[in-house]
Amino acid sequence: MSAPPIIRIRGLDKSYVRGDQVIPVLEGLDLDVNQAEFIALMGPSGSGKSTLLNLIAGIDKPTRGTIEIGGVDIASLSEGQLADWRAANVGFIFQFYNLMPVLTAFENVELPLLLTRLSRAERRQHVLAALEMVSLTDRMEHYPNELSGGQQQRVAIARALVTDPALIVADEPTGDLDRVTAGEVLDLLDKLHRELGKTIVMVTHDPKAASHAKRLIHLEKGVLVPDEALAGAAH
Repeated sequence: MSAPPIIRIRGLDKSYVRGDQVIPVLEGLDLDVNQAEFIALMGPSGSGKSTLLNLIAGIDKPTRGTIEIGGVDIASLSEGQLADWRAANVGFIFQFYNLMPVLTAFENVELPLLLTRLSRAERRQHVLAALEMVSLTDRMEHYPNELSGGQQQRVAIARALVTDPALIVADEPTGDLDRVTAGEVLDLLDKLHRELGKTIVMVTHDPKAASHAKRLIHLEKGVLVPDEALAGAAH
């Protein structure tokens, strides 16, 4: 018997209200993502891919529908429960790194652990392991402005990893990097998927970045485009 999907989305709608206008962003989405899958979300600007990523990560809540992650319907959680769930289950990687400029690389990676009951010695052990995974232990006392863009993104990946989350979400993780550095970051995501069995959901507009994923999900105007329709559009 196959394992249930780690992400199970049914009947997902998301709308935003601006004044007296209701603006639909996602409509009637159904999606399954299996444990240890690496998927890429693609689509034109405004297609709803970052909105979908934020919903999966528990940063935003749907207008209707269910989002089950690891068997938990996160759409039904309170704000406090959702914050606790995110801290324990999701690692975030952003396009512009989102590092705290006044903290060293070590301190930036340690931040998510401050919400846990780990001792200072245990936190240090976890941080060093995460920095070693991204080959940055020699830069751990450097501040973000003393690091290159690629090094800052590797610090962000270490921060995403440090709580050992089941799910990693990445929003345009190579969008601010040159081609060579982007390749190094994507190789690192490959490693997390292959060696650590992480489930990765990545939003990207770059076909080369998407080629690192094992499955491509395409959004058009808030609706998932079936694979066969994509294949037909390519001819």
